[in-house]
Amino acid sequence: MEHRKTIEKPFSLTGKGLHTGSVSTVTFQPAEVNFGVRFQRIDLEGQPEFQADLRYVSSTKRGTTLTFQEASVRTIEHTMSALFALGIDDILIQLDGPEMPILDGSSVQIVDALQSAGIVARENEKEVLEIEETIVFKYEETDSEYILMPAEGFAVQALINFNKSAVQEQFAELNKMEDYITEIAPARTFGFFSEIESLFQRGLALGGDLSNAIVVADRQIDQAELNEFAKKMGLEKLEVSREGILNNTPLRFRNELARHKVLDILGDLGLFGVRIKGKIIAKKPGHEPNLALAKMLLDLFRKQKKLKGKPKYDLAKPALLDINDIAALLPHRYPFLLVDKIIEMTDTYIVGIKNVTFNENYFTGHFPENPVMPGVLQIEAMAQVGGILALKLQEDPLGWDTYFLKIDKVKFKQKVLPGDSLVIKLEMMEPIRRGIVHMWGTIYCGDNVVSEGELMAQIVKR
Repeated sequence: MEHRKTIEKPFSLTGKGLHTGSVSTVTFQPAEVNFGVRFQRIDLEGQPEFQADLRYVSSTKRGTTLTFQEASVRTIEHTMSALFALGIDDILIQLDGPEMPILDGSSVQIVDALQSAGIVARENEKEVLEIEETIVFKYEETDSEYILMPAEGFAVQALINFNKSAVQEQFAELNKMEDYITEIAPARTFGFFSEIESLFQRGLALGGDLSNAIVVADRQIDQAELNEFAKKMGLEKLEVSREGILNNTPLRFRNELARHKVLDILGDLGLFGVRIKGKIIAKKPGHEPNLALAKMLLDLFRKQKKLKGKPKYDLAKPALLDINDIAALLPHRYPFLLVDKIIEMTDTYIVGIKNVTFNENYFTGHFPENPVMPGVLQIEAMAQVGGILALKLQEDPLGWDTYFLKIDKVKFKQKVLPGDSLVIKLEMMEPIRRGIVHMWGTIYCGDNVVSEGELMAQIVKR
């Protein structure tokens, strides 16, 4: 298991924002366990501080912007990407302006500074979302598609194609997080020449130049246009390279654009706040679809967390104990035998199945025209499943009976109706001592917990 991390000492970086052009200083401060990643606008009254969280995403135009009340921070994705890749979970980021410095257009300087500050692991473990089956997520607005697959660790692949002659289809991948530092972090942000004037008119890219962004010549550009653009950039001369790039510096990678898309994916997923165990294949990724994916993953994580420990019920797998085996152990008979089979059992837990049908006798009165399984019978079903485990742990399982002593912390969360198949899990909370059995019971139906509670019973010689 991975442990939560912070930095050992504070540090600062200064630079201009890509879109605002304003110079600001950002200071990274160590933080306590479970502090999370937080931004603080120290230039505003009250110095507002807020979590780097999907709830606060206010814009995805040419970058990711967070807004909390009156405080905004623009272009956070390169910083979030570096933190995600280095596994830093708890840190305070103090900023004296509206936008994170763009630096060289990549995350490599942020990575270097974080490493120089020292990265400290804590005792607390990270929360992890495990991709358990293949999921296809489509974001129709941008024609983007993401395929999520089970994997041993975390991996990302990105495929881009802008249908422009200057940029052929590009592919990039990150298969090991330790490769991020050399293979992904140096990849710079990029834009297209045909969009530059429009961005300027919209008040964007005011801090962009050829030292912090790759400009792609996506159409024919005559020398007069190049000269005019060079003048705006403060350059004497500008040419289009063989790769179709307007830059005096060479590409760092042949597929640098696709690599930067991988960088951005990690940055946007960093707002999800949970480590991911799985592989992501992204077609036409961008900030807007990346964040839509992150919201879907957050829902999946909440569901997975709620169902943590839920047994897998394979209908094709034979029962460990069938109804005849159960009847030999328990004294209960119709209409009070409330477990149909046992599918798993160890020394510490047991899993049973109860298939609820309309033929249950209690539905006659509970309730007419509205059949609902009584909560007390759900608890009784838990007790019977738990009783089987308690008896099976004895040398002579057939020589004992089980009696309730106490139930506590019981919650009923969803109605149980005819047609439901209940998966009933009982876990030992402590070893059996002097005949006292102490268990935690949970009943699942589909992807929901329908009831749970703490049960205490005593096994007594017949």
